[in-house]
Amino acid sequence: MTPPFAAPCRPLVLTFAGSDPSGGAGLQADLMAISSIGCHPLSVTTALTVQDTVGVVGIMPVESEWVEDQARALLEDMPVAAFKIGLLGSIDNVVVIAGILADYPGIPLVLDPVLASGRGDELADKEMIAGLRDLLLPLTTILTPNTFEVRRLSAADDDDQAGDPSLGECAQRLLLLGCEYVLVTGTHANTARVVNSLYGQPGGLLRSDTWDRLPGSYHGSGCTLASALAAHLARGWSVDESVCAAQEYTWQSLAAGFRPGMGQYIPDRFFQWRHYDGTPDG
Repeated sequence: MTPPFAAPCRPLVLTFAGSDPSGGAGLQADLMAISSIGCHPLSVTTALTVQDTVGVVGIMPVESEWVEDQARALLEDMPVAAFKIGLLGSIDNVVVIAGILADYPGIPLVLDPVLASGRGDELADKEMIAGLRDLLLPLTTILTPNTFEVRRLSAADDDDQAGDPSLGECAQRLLLLGCEYVLVTGTHANTARVVNSLYGQPGGLLRSDTWDRLPGSYHGSGCTLASALAAHLARGWSVDESVCAAQEYTWQSLAAGFRPGMGQYIPDRFFQWRHYDGTPDG
């Protein structure tokens, strides 16, 4: 029975990610960011982690059969408007998720290639990286690697002999593997300001946005950006509009960040509600 004053359904965003008990990154970060932008988050847990604001202590992948069952149950019940992928946990999960997403080719997919924690803890091996390249990139609307991730994902056997490729060359390699857009984030680069660059076919560099570099180190900035992108795409925004709005939202979340533990700062994904009354912009 429909409640007499039921609100219309919000756009649904399904995120595949690992659980972060600290609430700084992973599944918990995705849920907060997607909700804050006015969408309803659906979630598939791909891994359980032991971590805090300092780093990752351990990771236990969820069995791929459970990952598939979680996703299929949701997708058979509700119309998803966008997908977001974060930490996958195992090559088996990469294979299963690629098979699921192949059944929904018209729905935008934002892929955040989580290869390591902010401290440098390894979260993806060579087999998983190969799986990302071969199985998920051809299904991806927007890939959101940082400068470390874009080089690792696009690495070729002869790179050492030819010299390090530019970030633009790395992005072009990934575009040739099938993804539509690559947004390279500059948070890990040694630059005075953060430069985020969007690449796409056939023109290469489409836009470049510069942001003030905030002091401190943040836990979950990449999850926040990718989830914000997926939420805006789910609301029907264009890729260019979504990229612009997601960057603004992420920067504001970081600027309002707080340090609850002994490690990194955590973005405040609900900064809007603490600064003024009303609905979130974008």
